[in-house]
Amino acid sequence: MGMTRRGKVKRHLTILFTCIGRRVSLMRSFRRAAQGIGVRLRVLGTDASPLSPAMELCDGRFRVRPVKHPAYLSELLRIVRTNGVDLLVPTVDLDLKILARNRGRFEQLGCLVLVSKPEVIEVCQDKRRTAELLAANGFSGPRTVGLAEALRQRRMTWPRFLKPWDGSASRGNAVVHNRRELEFFGPRIPNCIVQEFVRGTEYTCDVFVDFEGRVRCVVPRRRLEVRGGEVVKAQVVKDLRVMRQAAALVTVLGAGPGVITIQLIETAAGKIEFIEINPRFGGGAPLSIKAGADFPKWILQQLVGLKPRIRFDGFTDGLLMLRYDDEVWVRNMGAIRRP
Repeated sequence: MGMTRRGKVKRHLTILFTCIGRRVSLMRSFRRAAQGIGVRLRVLGTDASPLSPAMELCDGRFRVRPVKHPAYLSELLRIVRTNGVDLLVPTVDLDLKILARNRGRFEQLGCLVLVSKPEVIEVCQDKRRTAELLAANGFSGPRTVGLAEALRQRRMTWPRFLKPWDGSASRGNAVVHNRRELEFFGPRIPNCIVQEFVRGTEYTCDVFVDFEGRVRCVVPRRRLEVRGGEVVKAQVVKDLRVMRQAAALVTVLGAGPGVITIQLIETAAGKIEFIEINPRFGGGAPLSIKAGADFPKWILQQLVGLKPRIRFDGFTDGLLMLRYDDEVWVRNMGAIRRP
């Protein structure tokens, strides 16, 4: 896919970010990576909202219908076909299923979609199935039951963690400290599951999987502060035990290619409890990239036919990220168009 007809390395690429929203840092990291390997990169972005700051910084901007609209897929395919898109990068959970199920249609147009197989997406986006996967393969995670079963239990330790089994970005999450709170909040959370509350240090691991499906690098990030479900303060921690367990989990899952985001908690006793798997770039991935795990570079190198040099632990330990708000100024809204 990345080679010209004469076998030379392709030096012009077009990349499309879907639901690009506020992913300015991620988009810019791909631009820097392309420049570093001598590739001319054209960046396109889509969003259902005309007020997407990252989309304003793209070379081509497309306002598309919401992911659940019947025309969403056809709009993406039209953008890919008419713009010669080489790589499609999803940035949120919303369109992972539709992209996974239709990956072959994009590949027929010469576009690689950075998405896992449909069955992997199904497991990751159903927290009940995630818990089953962990238990079946010897990984530890919080005990998980449905709301009805939790309400039937006579004895229960507190607190408990409530969340939708199909939720994301911490929406609908709640902590309850007694049965009365469980009875009040549980029915108000759609598709509610009840989990053991795990105390300890929370990490997010960026796990890089190459185009052959091999885990090549894992970067643990200690979560220091989260806002709206996305990390705003975090620090790289080179913990080989955490790295190896995260790599083993992604290997068992069969996820990739691209970056798979694993959330876990290390208890005071040193036990690793996996709590979430997101088969896409996480919001805090720019920290791992800045630390030296240059995922965009490795992705683009593989795409154009180059062999990236990747060390499993080849990144800087201890790097701290402190995020802040910035602005994008827009004068001409007419520049955004429908596909």
